Amino acid sequence: MIRVRFLGTAAARPTVARNVSGIAVQREGESLLWDCGEGTQRQIMRFGTGFSFRHVFITHAHADHFLGLPGLLRTMGLQGREESLSIYGPRGSEGILSAAVHLGVKTIPFPVEILPLSGGEGVDFGDWSIQAFAVEHGIPALGYMLVEKERLGRFDVGRARDLGVPEGPLFGRLHRGEPVEVDGRTIRPEDLVGPPRPGRRLVYAGDCRPGPSTVEAALGADLLIHEATFLEEEAARARDTRHATAAEAARVAHQAGARQLAMTHISARYSELPKVLEAEARAVFKESRVAYDGLELEIPYRD
Repeated sequence: MIRVRFLGTAAARPTVARNVSGIAVQREGESLLWDCGEGTQRQIMRFGTGFSFRHVFITHAHADHFLGLPGLLRTMGLQGREESLSIYGPRGSEGILSAAVHLGVKTIPFPVEILPLSGGEGVDFGDWSIQAFAVEHGIPALGYMLVEKERLGRFDVGRARDLGVPEGPLFGRLHRGEPVEVDGRTIRPEDLVGPPRPGRRLVYAGDCRPGPSTVEAALGADLLIHEATFLEEEAARARDTRHATAAEAARVAHQAGARQLAMTHISARYSELPKVLEAEARAVFKESRVAYDGLELEIPYRD
């Protein structure tokens, strides 16, 4: 299961109910953090995601997306952490991220590496990866997508038994695409294994104007997380500040054929009015919702 926990869903100014940006993502024992606004370490404690992150991905160098790094690293150090931490951000943001990492401390008791990314680059985790894509926000900014590779097709155990294939290693070899010999007969994988099954796709656009790069990244996504700072009545302000409205976020999800949309980065003026934002988005894309701090979404395989 992929689990997404929203740690902060406010825009630049936090509210009583909403902290600034932060999202914890867990996939089969690997924990990631997308953005780390101030107070994120407190939200991690509050919602019980744990501090086992090995990778932090910062979308851009605005304070509400990275200023939680000093506190997070301080907390990790006081907990006795020894494992290294990798922090990724848009190319050109290395200086300000480094300053945040070393703010207020002489030394960090575990290795921290800052790694720049450009759109089209990513981090490979074997059968899945995190890939960056460029977005428009007035300063260098990225979105991130978690993309799984295709999975093997379903293995027909009953058919294998009917063909006399003994259970054990031969099952595995056939499932991996290798023909095997059984009693002088060649059993071929295509006789027992269905077509490859798609992996999952989770997309976080960060702060941005809606645009073709996000639509392309979110094609067929199981979940698109897109900012919705404003309502459509503030569309001009959204354009001027390089943000998006709820309706614009919904149009991106619709154009991409995403399965669901979770909206975040909510302006304080709408913090207590999520249904207004949802109504605007759902008029365009039915499977829209406004995220709130503590919301956990699970992304199962489609099959």
